[in-house]
Amino acid sequence: MATQTQPVLARLVTELLAPWVLVLSLPVLVAWHATRSVLPTVVWGLVVGVTGSVIPMLVVVRGARRGRWQGHHVTNREGRLVPLFTCVVSLGAGIAALVLGDAPHRMVALALAMFLSLVVSIAITFVAPVPGGRGWKISVHTAVAAGALAVLLVTFGPWTLVFLPAVALVGWSRVALGDHTVAQVVGGVVMGLVVGGSTFWWLT
Repeated sequence: MATQTQPVLARLVTELLAPWVLVLSLPVLVAWHATRSVLPTVVWGLVVGVTGSVIPMLVVVRGARRGRWQGHHVTNREGRLVPLFTCVVSLGAGIAALVLGDAPHRMVALALAMFLSLVVSIAITFVAPVPGGRGWKISVHTAVAAGALAVLLVTFGPWTLVFLPAVALVGWSRVALGDHTVAQVVGGVVMGLVVGGSTFWWLT
């Protein structure tokens, strides 16, 4: 029974805590902390959420349906180039909108931290030298989950560490589904904390 249930649970975790879900919801929380007002929270939260999550996900789903890459999680490394670059361009436009719209500093910091994380992900996936020359498919799921936890920690304080098991659960789900190795999952966590979390902390 446990063996049969494991893939179902892993798939559920992978979907519920997918990068697009976290990137859509995290900016709303940060925006609320920065503004304490409903309308600015919605506006700035949506600017980051839409440009960092919704638009790239629409491209990913469209490409998956056309067979350009493997599924909406883009499990094949070589298929990740277009989705990642799409996210860079889209989020770059979001950052410009934040700056031009005089958004709260914390929102700009969040978007820049996300942007830098994307750039590093692209570098690791397609530029960094890897033995055998096959590239290294770092786990974006765990990178986003760990980075989100770091942002919550900086923004709301130590109590947010209660979500630490969720990061571990995301990592387990990616390995259980065979989409990543343990090293790729750990690499994602390290990148999320060091690049995303540290950048947000430094900018705020």
